[in-house]
Amino acid sequence: MSDHLLDHVRPYLDRDPEDRIAYIRAPRWIGHHVAKDAHRRLTELLSRPQSLRTQGLMLLGPYANGKTMIAERFAVEHLRTAPKQRVWIVQTREGAGLGHFYASILQGLRAPGAEMRDIGRKAEQLDHLLASLKPRVLIFDEFHNALRGRDRDIEAVFAFLRRIGRQYDVSPVLIGEVAVYDLVNATSEMASRFDLVAVPRWQYDEDYFMLLDSLEAALPLTRSSDLSDERLARRIFALSEGLIGEIVTIVTKVAIHAIRSGTERITKAGIDELRHVPLSQRRTSILRERLL
Repeated sequence: MSDHLLDHVRPYLDRDPEDRIAYIRAPRWIGHHVAKDAHRRLTELLSRPQSLRTQGLMLLGPYANGKTMIAERFAVEHLRTAPKQRVWIVQTREGAGLGHFYASILQGLRAPGAEMRDIGRKAEQLDHLLASLKPRVLIFDEFHNALRGRDRDIEAVFAFLRRIGRQYDVSPVLIGEVAVYDLVNATSEMASRFDLVAVPRWQYDEDYFMLLDSLEAALPLTRSSDLSDERLARRIFALSEGLIGEIVTIVTKVAIHAIRSGTERITKAGIDELRHVPLSQRRTSILRERLL
């Protein structure tokens, strides 16, 4: 009856519905091939020899496609095993110029002074922190936020990334949209410093079917859903537009509905009842029109 589930998931079938729903809602790691490759590349940055010209990494792809989760998983695993924190994640703020960028890093390093107006004082504090904390990898999430200013602002940000490599032996990791790729590769100087790990949309292929099978095996539903069956797989793919964040959201919501309704399996009818609007259509969706 529960052969479709992973061994550690089966015991949840004996729990009450709310416990099962809480388990389904919890964030889960999906170790697909791109995620595993990204982890390998990040680990190489962490274990590399000391260098005056550090190599960085770009983790790029569309929104809602799992880039941040890959980085956070890597950072958490590092914290669990390392005697000292050497990986830090910076949430890059909206806004052009070094002031906003420095503030992002200070906040990411959990330091006071992110709201200081004086850029010089921010730079001094940041230098002091980098010298004392000795990070090996700085991950800049939504790095495209720092690249929306004037050319001189963007160049100042890139100059900072070059300097922390030379002065503090830090490898920067840039997470963001394709605009990051374009601006990094606008000059040979920056292009030579960053390798790329692409996190593209999923294609309707065997890898996608395997992803659906792994999701189904992790959801404590009594009955098998056969998510990789043509009808279900096509419907989920169309609604998600190949974005893993959307795929997981759709499957999670309909699994919860399956528990509450007593059907105990994901069906096409259950998916249709969600009335899920694909990301590309939300700007002009019927739901939006109802707000006017």
